[in-house]
Amino acid sequence: MNVNIPTWLQPGDYWLARLALEKAVGTLFLIAFLNAVNQFRPLLGERGLMPVPPFVRHVPFRESPSLFFFFPRDRAFAICAWIGVALSALIVSGFADRYSWLLLAIWAVLWVLYLSFVNVGQIFYGFGWESILLEAGAYSAFLGASGTSGQAAVMWLFRWLLFRVMFGAGLIKLRGDSCWRDLTCLDYHYETQPMPNPLSWFFHHGPEWSKKGGVLVNHFAELIVPFGYFLPQPVASIAGALTIIFQLLIFVSGNLSWLNVLTLVLAFSCFDDQTLGWLGMHAPSTHPPDLVFRILTVGILLLVIGLSVKPVKNLLSRRQIMNTVFNRFHFVGTYGAFGGITRERYEIVIEGTDEAVITASTKWREYEFKGKPGDPTRMPPQIAPYHLRLDWLLWFAAMGSYQRHPWFIHLMAKLLQGDKPVISLLKHNPFPDQPPRFIRAQRYLYRFSSRQEKKKAGLWWMREPAGSYFPTVSLESPALRMLLQQMRWMEAD
Repeated sequence: MNVNIPTWLQPGDYWLARLALEKAVGTLFLIAFLNAVNQFRPLLGERGLMPVPPFVRHVPFRESPSLFFFFPRDRAFAICAWIGVALSALIVSGFADRYSWLLLAIWAVLWVLYLSFVNVGQIFYGFGWESILLEAGAYSAFLGASGTSGQAAVMWLFRWLLFRVMFGAGLIKLRGDSCWRDLTCLDYHYETQPMPNPLSWFFHHGPEWSKKGGVLVNHFAELIVPFGYFLPQPVASIAGALTIIFQLLIFVSGNLSWLNVLTLVLAFSCFDDQTLGWLGMHAPSTHPPDLVFRILTVGILLLVIGLSVKPVKNLLSRRQIMNTVFNRFHFVGTYGAFGGITRERYEIVIEGTDEAVITASTKWREYEFKGKPGDPTRMPPQIAPYHLRLDWLLWFAAMGSYQRHPWFIHLMAKLLQGDKPVISLLKHNPFPDQPPRFIRAQRYLYRFSSRQEKKKAGLWWMREPAGSYFPTVSLESPALRMLLQQMRWMEAD
């Protein structure tokens, strides 16, 4: 019996795009699971800054489904993270490339595992790129094996995700901060973004025309180009190429975790094999996926269409919400970035001392973090596509009071205790032998040094005190003792 399938759902000439998407998305999952291996325990483990056990006791499973509702233990976190690393490596290596059903099963396990981390990750996993990665992973499950031709329907799913990421970001900017409309946002962004990189200083000191022109390029790339994803070739490929170039420009100007790389990867879906022929790579002899696999693909396509109603309404709304999911599975959400730009950069500098008595002459030593600005002489590092979750949250915390960020109070207590997992998140611990007796946090106003200041003193940053952020405390402080008692209650079995 012949089954007539619409042309746009039939296997297309997307073998190279299929290969690139599979390997690239697999690599990003590998990075994400390595991130969990290194950071989940100190941030969210049984004795982390925001422990998972009390979270799963107070939040119903149906509201945030996760495997860790059944096993909220450090050992389970580590095992699942390493399984994710191993399975991601299988995807990247091509070990399972011969069998579509095996690949689908591996992607399904990866998706469930990472969803489990995200759904109990609380504020430390509250970033839009977590949901984008999960959605991309769900579509990757239907890419098929290396011997099959890429399905056009799956490429449309990736393009629809790419469109929501890009167009959503463009609209949130127009509806948000006025500096996107008067073309001045880049006067501030390179300096005040969450985590500058080695080139951010140079972009900040670029000519005025480059900053205004950069905002115009941003509007073109996010508001005009995305419509090209759905047009016939070669327009779709041109739109994809422009998106890749745009994301590379953003990538070299700052650390935005894997957001830019992931968005760039999604743009691979815009290219067909004929367009990529100039690379000298040609698809081998392939066959269509089996009928059941194609029917499943149609099913996921119909599900996405149904779930897209709320994201589309959000895009069209004057009260557009940025980075929101409409279901507990982080599937088919609405995305956007930098609707508002901060004009000044504040940083929290944590200091400790081992002196027995605090006086005006007490010598304080600073803790240095891996990514966020601290030492003014230190060049901003290149971190992306890796994600330093604590450093990012410290950027947000510096904008307000520590009372709004309970995890920060826990951080201070952990440093006083010399907690090794938390200290592993730091670049430099000024108390390697024993913890400090007292600790405090100061708030500083940071700005990039001028060309003259950098040439004269070798400083990347200039900073000035902006007051106390967290009071001086010790383990014997009554207020901190009460906090530690509360922490012990929260961490109890």
